[in-house]
Amino acid sequence: MHHAKTWMIAAVMCAAVPAHAAAPISGRWITQSKDGVVEVYQCGAALCGKLVKFLVNPPAGAAAKDVNNPDKALRNRTILGMNVLTGFKSDGKEWKGQIYDPKSGKTYRSIVYKGKSGNLVVKGCIGPFCQAQTWTPAS
Repeated sequence: MHHAKTWMIAAVMCAAVPAHAAAPISGRWITQSKDGVVEVYQCGAALCGKLVKFLVNPPAGAAAKDVNNPDKALRNRTILGMNVLTGFKSDGKEWKGQIYDPKSGKTYRSIVYKGKSGNLVVKGCIGPFCQAQTWTPAS
């Protein structure tokens, strides 16, 4: 009987401890360069982010195409509405996936997390080196 009571107490204590999870990052975010708004949303079992608005039109205008994409078959797609963040999954404290830069046509490993100020910290990485940007909530 004593063992059953001990297990019951242990089970209740474990249930009371919240699992550590990365802060949610869904929503609309203004990029650091303030030239666009990216909406982070659920896509399958992961999170993605698509460019939903230009705040500054690119030189080719609002209908700009993905001309720098290394895949020739994708160069005719419109940048507006395109996923620039793909496959983001939480590791418990941050989100990891890939970020695509339509200006260069390059895809990078990426780490994203919500900063203490409520802004989104977005890192693009090559090997062990990462460069961070701060995205602010869009109203």
